[in-house]
Amino acid sequence: MAGETVITVVGNLTADPELRYTQNGLPVANFTIASTPRNFDRAANEWKDGDALFLRASVWREFAEHVAGSLTKGMRVIAQGRLRQRSYQDREGNQRTAIELEVDEIGPSLRYATAQVTRAASTGGAGGGGGGGGQSRPAQQQVSEEPWSTPGSSTSADAWSTPGSFGDDTPF
Repeated sequence: MAGETVITVVGNLTADPELRYTQNGLPVANFTIASTPRNFDRAANEWKDGDALFLRASVWREFAEHVAGSLTKGMRVIAQGRLRQRSYQDREGNQRTAIELEVDEIGPSLRYATAQVTRAASTGGAGGGGGGGGQSRPAQQQVSEEPWSTPGSSTSADAWSTPGSFGDDTPF
């Protein structure tokens, strides 16, 4: 990924992510993130909105189904990805250029909200991008293990539950 432009954007979804499937059955979700800077105007002694940035974004494969099933219009999200520039010709024959965000990671912002996270059942692909391209929603299961444990492992010792049980050494 050397030489790619990686950015992080914090903003609100302008609409529900649109989930579509390519002719080969590959899921893709497209959506727009609106990011509006707020600055304090000392003269007026109030906060003022700056010019909004509307950034088109896309995610692919099983990730697209997760995004479409989890995020909705108005949600504040944090998205990280790579900027892509695409040239095309519009209906009038004019040459156009679009800059889009190819999302690597996205999630709800917890600054003004809370979230309940569930782990999606794996479809067996490497890196979460596998699957047969089917149109069914991934099954959700409640995550009961600690987020730092290996799935299926049983860790009885918890660094936070028993004070002093690990001495001065941090267990991680």
